[in-house]
Amino acid sequence: MSDRLSQVCLSFDFDAISVWLARGMSSPTPVSRGEFGAVTVDRILELLDRLGLPSTWFIPGHTIESYPEQCKRIHDAGHEIGNHGWTHVAPNLLSREEELEGLLRASTAIEKLTGRRPRGYRSPSWDLSPNTLRLLLDHGFEYDSSMMGHDYLPYAVRQGDEFPLNEPARFGAPTRLIEMPVSWTLDDYPHFEFVRAGQSIIPGLMNANSVMENWVEDFLYLKENFDWGVITYTFHPFVIGRGHRMRMLERLLRRLIDEGATFRRMEEVVDEYRQRQA
Repeated sequence: MSDRLSQVCLSFDFDAISVWLARGMSSPTPVSRGEFGAVTVDRILELLDRLGLPSTWFIPGHTIESYPEQCKRIHDAGHEIGNHGWTHVAPNLLSREEELEGLLRASTAIEKLTGRRPRGYRSPSWDLSPNTLRLLLDHGFEYDSSMMGHDYLPYAVRQGDEFPLNEPARFGAPTRLIEMPVSWTLDDYPHFEFVRAGQSIIPGLMNANSVMENWVEDFLYLKENFDWGVITYTFHPFVIGRGHRMRMLERLLRRLIDEGATFRRMEEVVDEYRQRQA
């Protein structure tokens, strides 16, 4: 086991108000749920600093300009900031021109904050449009973190896939864009958030210790079965920032440390993946 490298990427989607506005929920209560995310940024940063752990934050441009002080503290603490669009509207609901405008506007906000263009992108709602991959390639992005084609290994994103219903799939060619895969099972939102919209309900409100057990077991499978790999956890400040969940998060991180996890920013894992493929 000593020569194995079991890596963890801690990712935080600091959506704040934008996630509710994107759903047309602009009345005071849903907006206040988004505002709570700004309240919890500092408690998350304190925990990461106390444990000496790096992370990657995906932040919509709307959040950067609405909460500049919190975003500056994230950057000043040494965490990576990736592009999460301008708003939290899913790209498949936008025209190509709207998607491009939001992508570039968000990158400009990040460059103003950090002094450099973002290397990575994560789609709002993890849903890509037919144009997204081409736009990311054309505008110099090095990795995406929106798809679910593996659980522990990055992979090259394909361009030009065709999936006719009554014929075998036709897979396109790999590109230079690297996928850092995610999973709803490793995302705090579906486990914990109660959402009522129209006739649909996301129940959420799961027991935090039960969720933690799942997350630990997923890491242990990586540790026991892969010589090299990475697991990506996705958190939202307005979700994970609740008191009992913060306590769970600290227990999770300490358990992963005890299990020998190596914590990395996504851009670092992408660099190492490219070196291993060379």
